[in-house]
Amino acid sequence: MEDVLRADGALSALLGRVAEGDEAAFVSVYEAVSGSVLGLARAVLRDRAQAEEVAQEVLVEVWRTAGRYRSDRGGAMAWILTMAHRRAVDRVRSAQAAADRDRRAARLEAALPAFDQVSEAVQDRLERDRVRRCLAALTDLQRQSIALAYYRGLTCREVSDALSVPLGTVKTRLRDGLLRLRGCLGVSGE
Repeated sequence: MEDVLRADGALSALLGRVAEGDEAAFVSVYEAVSGSVLGLARAVLRDRAQAEEVAQEVLVEVWRTAGRYRSDRGGAMAWILTMAHRRAVDRVRSAQAAADRDRRAARLEAALPAFDQVSEAVQDRLERDRVRRCLAALTDLQRQSIALAYYRGLTCREVSDALSVPLGTVKTRLRDGLLRLRGCLGVSGE
């Protein structure tokens, strides 16, 4: 136990020198704690590359913040390992949060129709409304002839029979109605 206290006292003294910018003292601190910091980070993260990054971040933090260490609040090794544990846990939480966000985004994306589907549906709806408005602007006879010929698929002869009007009249109604529709819809005749 005395060896641990002596070692922690020496580490505490080294941290005091590191706080003053002593690079040689930092090298000694690094050699004394790097294995423990890396081991703790690996135990939390279970990924060597991530653990090495965390260990490096912690040791840089020790260099920058050595002046914040207070020996009256605990041992130097405990202070450094607490930083390492917190940094490793933050990394785990960050990775978990990113994975959760990705899963939520994937579920949301799967639930929403693709933009092209939405765009096409809106465009189709607008075109249908526009055609309906233009059809409403035709005379009853023109609208009936076009509806029978184009929506029900009847021939001119069948439209003539269905409306009990001469074939020439049906053809004229269809031609005049289509011309009015073209004008209303803004379709060029070329």
